[in-house]
Amino acid sequence: MTIVNEFILLGFSFFPHLIIPVFCLILVAYIFTMLGNFLIIFLVLIDSRIQRPMYFFLCNLAVIDLCFVNTTIPNLLRNLTREKNIISLSCCLTQLYFFFVAGTAEFLILAVMSFDRYLAICYPLHYPAVMTQRLCIWLIIAVWLGSFLTNSISFYLVMNLKFCLSEIDHFFCDIGPLLMNSCTSTANIEKCIVASSSPMIISFLVTVISYINIIIAIIKVNTSGGKQRIFTTCSSHAVVVTLAYGSCIFLYSQPTHNQEFDLNKRVSIVNTMVVPLINPFIYTLRNKNFKECVHDAILKVIKD
Repeated sequence: MTIVNEFILLGFSFFPHLIIPVFCLILVAYIFTMLGNFLIIFLVLIDSRIQRPMYFFLCNLAVIDLCFVNTTIPNLLRNLTREKNIISLSCCLTQLYFFFVAGTAEFLILAVMSFDRYLAICYPLHYPAVMTQRLCIWLIIAVWLGSFLTNSISFYLVMNLKFCLSEIDHFFCDIGPLLMNSCTSTANIEKCIVASSSPMIISFLVTVISYINIIIAIIKVNTSGGKQRIFTTCSSHAVVVTLAYGSCIFLYSQPTHNQEFDLNKRVSIVNTMVVPLINPFIYTLRNKNFKECVHDAILKVIKD
């Protein structure tokens, strides 16, 4: 039995003449993702008008999205220019770990943002007293600590596996295709991975409960203008939540041996590229305060 220390990423299955268009498309999406999320971070840091809890959490979502997209896309772009995409075991495990850390952090911050909108809409008078700067900071600390700790046990178990097969049927080191290459049984590891997904389940429940209460609050509002304002505030967040949870539930709720990897690769595009790309544009283009900040920043640059 040969133990392998490096893998071949099979990537996408398409004709060679499509490599350049696909490379250009992914590169453009990557550049816009980086620019959009850096813009959010920059504006929140310099503009006092949006230095409030909602935008503080949005800034942290932008940081998480930058971490998330950089675990996979740069390596994917490099692999598209090569005939044989080889990745070492250590690099593969590192990519896997930080991909799941960033992914878990994204779900947790989305839950925090849902809870923040719930408090702001359902308890507007108590909101300033409850959502203090101290609580905001502790919530972000909890997001990152929870992300690192819940993934560390699973990662430790995966790190001690021996691998006999060298081909990973994916464009990055995802957990399902990687476990398929193991020489030994991975049943216990898969159970541990399911257990470590508890933050995702908790965040999902918090998000659903928050939005149920927000919908009830919208129904109780008497004026159409008030309903429209609340709906506009939350609809963009709901789109992101639906895409993020929907793609991950599809990808990771099925046993490894039952997965259709060609289909999973297509769904992974939504998870790894589309969600980080649309986050900054959905939150900024639908937000009056952010549009004003962008407009003022552009005018300031032109005048200078």
